Amino acid sequence: MRPNFENTAIAFELKSDSQLERAYFLFKLISNEPLVRIGTAVTNFAIKAHLPVEGLIRATVFDHFCGGVNEEDCLPIIDNMYGNGVCSILDYSAEGKEVDNQFDFAMEKTLDILDFVKEKDAMPFAVFKPTGFGRFKLFEKISAGSELNENEKAEWGRIVNRFEKVCQKAHNLDVALLIDAEESWMQDAADDLVLEMMRKYNKEKTIVFNTFQMYRWDRMDYIKKLYEMASDQGFKIGAKVVRGAYMEKENERANDKGYESPICKSKQETDKNFDAAIAYMMEHLDQFTIFAGTHNEQSTLKLIDLMEKQGVPTNDERIWFGQLFGMSDHITYNLAANGYNSVKYIPYGPVKDVMPYLIRRAEENTSVAGQTSRELALITKERKRRKLED
Repeated sequence: MRPNFENTAIAFELKSDSQLERAYFLFKLISNEPLVRIGTAVTNFAIKAHLPVEGLIRATVFDHFCGGVNEEDCLPIIDNMYGNGVCSILDYSAEGKEVDNQFDFAMEKTLDILDFVKEKDAMPFAVFKPTGFGRFKLFEKISAGSELNENEKAEWGRIVNRFEKVCQKAHNLDVALLIDAEESWMQDAADDLVLEMMRKYNKEKTIVFNTFQMYRWDRMDYIKKLYEMASDQGFKIGAKVVRGAYMEKENERANDKGYESPICKSKQETDKNFDAAIAYMMEHLDQFTIFAGTHNEQSTLKLIDLMEKQGVPTNDERIWFGQLFGMSDHITYNLAANGYNSVKYIPYGPVKDVMPYLIRRAEENTSVAGQTSRELALITKERKRRKLED
């Protein structure tokens, strides 16, 4: 059955009146672009100047978009959502420092989360970022095909070992592991490393997932090439499919350095590319496990239609739908209510360390046409239903 994304009673069932009012207030603020810019600057300044703003941030934007400061903090939210059929992915969102002990800390954190995930049916995935495990500049250098010196070779060896350790543990525990995508100029090195892990650990079932940012016009070719390799070499492809998160940065860099931008020319082209990738994977579902990370209602419904057409059950383990915590509850909860595998990404970590993530969320919401107004319209509808409106 097709979910009804207009059903706000299901979408906001877990929100108390005060939480709904906070969401209304936040999205009202986010819809005002100049205010977001000013708020971002003031917040950055306040944190750097060690002003006592953490309590305010925690009570507003942090608690709306994050699960808590540590894993235990997130447990009530995880259990609460699972009661309504929504699974969780814990995403440690503190932005790391670029030193080896921090990379080891991120790896240990991921290993701990794998144990945590193994114990809870509510958490089907663990996740990490490639640059959480190693220096961005080194990924960039390898992606550019540059020669590494002896120190860099040793450093790369340590990065490979971190990937290996985490993927091996995920395989041993039988827990799926999502690996995020980042900027295009470091992604080739990450792709090659994730491919190596898939070859090794995705023989019987899908454990390791790569992330494909479909605002890149070249990703479709890469996905097809990957499918041919997987068919020939006998491994499964874990595919987290998203639109992408670094558009302005990508276009600016391409402009500055005088090369063709890897980003699709328009939002429509990106949408087409995203839907084409999903359709291609659905045609080859024997090889792919799909994690559709999208806040787009049309793309979600297109995937549902393809499932129906191919007679794929709503709860088929090869198809997952994911949205970010604090956004698109109308999609997540209505999918779950109709029996689809539905997941929320829950960022967590110390308040000041998670601030760069939160600022990106606010800026993204401001720049994605229609996203904030859609959230506001649905919250307003639910406020009316609950008779909370002004």
